[in-house]
Amino acid sequence: MEASFFYELIGYAGSILVAISLMMKSLVRLRVINLIGALIFTVYGILIGAYPVAFLNALIITVNAYYLVRMWRQKDYFKLMEVNYDSRYLKNFVDFYHKEINEFFPSYLFKPQQDQLAVFVLRNMVPAGVLIVRQQGQQADVFLDFVIPGYRDFRAGNFLFEESAEYFRQKGITRLVSEAGNPRHESYLKRMGFQFENNMYYRAVDSQIMQDKGL
Repeated sequence: MEASFFYELIGYAGSILVAISLMMKSLVRLRVINLIGALIFTVYGILIGAYPVAFLNALIITVNAYYLVRMWRQKDYFKLMEVNYDSRYLKNFVDFYHKEINEFFPSYLFKPQQDQLAVFVLRNMVPAGVLIVRQQGQQADVFLDFVIPGYRDFRAGNFLFEESAEYFRQKGITRLVSEAGNPRHESYLKRMGFQFENNMYYRAVDSQIMQDKGL
């Protein structure tokens, strides 16, 4: 294999990664993939002697690294905001994200009922996600657990299911039950500590309970 052909492959790899990064809805993923693409382009520029290309991409690496460090160090403020089942804002929110909600929950239909509990997860006072459940005794069936694009770094989920356990306990809820949804949502449930059983995913509200059961 000639060196020039090998160098071209490196250049194409960098181009593909940069293009993929621009398709990411998550800003963190965008910057990480873009940084890797820029790194490959820097190597490519050095190999072919195109030092302006290498210099430009080295700057892009620096910019991406700077903002990634800022993101990872940022202390986000989270808060739960419970709303009435017939909240007009809740309806507008679900209507606005209707297409994306259908991607994650193909069978979900927004039918607010008085026995449903609706909670927004605020991240720096932005409604980053919403949870809608129906409580049946100590168990709550999850109808909707949706996070908006740009906030899908699992922080909202961690706050909801780990740090907000006391909120659910005060409601008398000790276990959450959810359908898988699509494969992406199923992966999210597993990451959030849900366990698959009888074609459903279950999670104890209290993380200590999960540890005691060895989950």
